[in-house]
Amino acid sequence: MTIFPATYIGSPRHMHEYTQDAMSYVKHYGRPDLFVTFTCNPQWFEIKRELLHSQTQVDRHDITARVFKQKLKCLMNFFIKHRVYGQVRCWMYYVEWQKHGLPHAHILVWLVDKIRPDEIDSIISVEILDETVDPKLHAVVTKYMIHGPCGVFNYNSPCMVDGKCSKRYPRDLIAETITENDGYPLYRQRSVADNGRSVVVKVRGQNVDVGNRWIVLYTPILSKAFETHIDVEYCNSVKSIKYICKYVNKGSDMAVFAVTNANDEVSQFQMSRYVSSNEAI
Repeated sequence: MTIFPATYIGSPRHMHEYTQDAMSYVKHYGRPDLFVTFTCNPQWFEIKRELLHSQTQVDRHDITARVFKQKLKCLMNFFIKHRVYGQVRCWMYYVEWQKHGLPHAHILVWLVDKIRPDEIDSIISVEILDETVDPKLHAVVTKYMIHGPCGVFNYNSPCMVDGKCSKRYPRDLIAETITENDGYPLYRQRSVADNGRSVVVKVRGQNVDVGNRWIVLYTPILSKAFETHIDVEYCNSVKSIKYICKYVNKGSDMAVFAVTNANDEVSQFQMSRYVSSNEAI
């Protein structure tokens, strides 16, 4: 069985190559099975223990970048070597740096044995766990996997566009996972009346009762292992490939600035590539 090497997308010189790799994967093996977004957590113990006295994470972008790289390598080992969801046929990922410096990775995984629709609930969850059953997972989900809350609770949330949440939260509650007409699943998100759970969180200094409508897709084993925001989605089409390739083809971030000489005789505008501290490291 052939397993392709990891495709790390980040170098402009190899953008075209990676796009062709992605198309080749789809041609030979069809849609990927899992689309994972892995976000750096600046509160990781491995980062905090390396800080000197009075330093914070923003003072040591080198530590943040290196720890994230090691964590990402460990996450890929979960898929490839430990086969947590079965044997992996091929994979690819793209690492992106947010403007404030924290990196996150978009990962696509193709499995030898495809995930069946009736297996989704055993892999992906969108619900708050019972704290008495699994206290650690409950703490991770309620800390890292709650979207917002936005809307009436916070109209200044970054996800708000024209008065609505661009991520479509809060989601509709549903008793069982079903597949929509476009092939995308609607994941089980039960109401409190249907054995669902809720938790109280603080939003702008006020206590808000948050239920499963605000939970982001996650998989329990990865959330417990890495204690950060890991969004895991079941792929039922090749649209996720287009999402990855959008980043491959969009080019580098750009910054526009003006340069004026001392005599103010010539104003010259230049365009330069924008590279954050973490990305540079």
